[in-house]
Amino acid sequence: MVTERLLQFIWQFQYFNQGELQSTSGETIQVIFPGTYNTNQGPDFTDAKIKIGKTTWAGNVELHLLSSDWKKHNHHHDRNYDNVILHVVWEDDFPDYNIPVLNLKSRVAKVLLQRYEELMNAQGFIPCEKTISSVKPIVLESWNERLLAERLIRKSAIVETFLYQNGHHWEETFWWLLARNFGIKINADAFEAMARSIPINILAKHKNQIHQLEALLMGQSNLLNEKFKEDYPIMLQKEYEFYKSKYNLKQHSYTPFFLRMRPGNFPTIRLAQLAMLIHHSEHLFSKIKETVSVKDVKKWLDVTANDYWHYHYRFDEPSSFKKKTLGAAMIDNILINTVCTVLFAYGHFNKEQKYKERAVQWLEDITAETNSITKGFQQTGLQNKNARDSQALIELKNEFCNKKRCLDCAVGNALLKNS
Repeated sequence: MVTERLLQFIWQFQYFNQGELQSTSGETIQVIFPGTYNTNQGPDFTDAKIKIGKTTWAGNVELHLLSSDWKKHNHHHDRNYDNVILHVVWEDDFPDYNIPVLNLKSRVAKVLLQRYEELMNAQGFIPCEKTISSVKPIVLESWNERLLAERLIRKSAIVETFLYQNGHHWEETFWWLLARNFGIKINADAFEAMARSIPINILAKHKNQIHQLEALLMGQSNLLNEKFKEDYPIMLQKEYEFYKSKYNLKQHSYTPFFLRMRPGNFPTIRLAQLAMLIHHSEHLFSKIKETVSVKDVKKWLDVTANDYWHYHYRFDEPSSFKKKTLGAAMIDNILINTVCTVLFAYGHFNKEQKYKERAVQWLEDITAETNSITKGFQQTGLQNKNARDSQALIELKNEFCNKKRCLDCAVGNALLKNS
């Protein structure tokens, strides 16, 4: 089935300098420039250049599936459409030749429509998984660059929302996002709520006391509400009750999940590691901005929870000895999803290109992510050499393939143009 978006694609890419055509009323038409797609109110394409008969016209082009849609949409009463020089339709069902009409139905190759139908009905990992390998590497490479940029800009909008909420405090924003990242997917909301409930200036006052930091983070995460047997959680509980009263801290309603996750990802372990990172750091985002090499940031993130957690995953439940290091995979996860994201957002918000470029360079220096999406693309022949590639592939899958936005995708465009 032909859609308005497909009609826009056909007009934009199929009729540029393709020789003479003929309008439904008999005029010869040559498309010199199809115009620029208009996302605002008014005609679909602006600033087109079209030769009709012997006269070259400059103006706008309106597209409809049916020519009768012109009056159905009341364009004949809308001054925005006074400068339309050509009405492009899929089917001319209402002859009215005040404006030249170009009927495309009989001019489009059936193989293009068939290819589009196949993409829209595909049920595999991605719509074009059987044909994506035929797309030229230069197309894939340039598209990856744009995908990464779109992903980072979209994430920057989230960062800017946080900035708006805390009065444009970059360190506070970084703290909120860092805590959310430590919560991994299942406890992200709970960890963010915890971070929002403890102002960063309070954490700074206690950065030299790891037990006080743990008490604040665990307590504000609703993990110190039980009756404990061991001395360590009892001590944290007392510390927390004192500082909760002193700073008038308000607990949120989230309780972190433990079920269906590896013990190394238990919220108690991640909060203990986060507390240790605060203990070893000061003005972390400011330090990151001044850093050139991502290796230095990795060193700062390479923390181990304090001694109690060598023998525990949860309070009051002893386990065999194991140091609870943050781990290379988690460090890379934080670098990709928090450090590079906030650094890029900082450059984007303040119009400082060097920070944006550094964020992209760091992604190139970070190990590629391995997940169901990257594995799926690798099976189609696409490369996943570093985090820059994997972030682009995740954006492609989530924002284009899953939504069947093949007409907005450089890969889909290439496949349809070739047809």
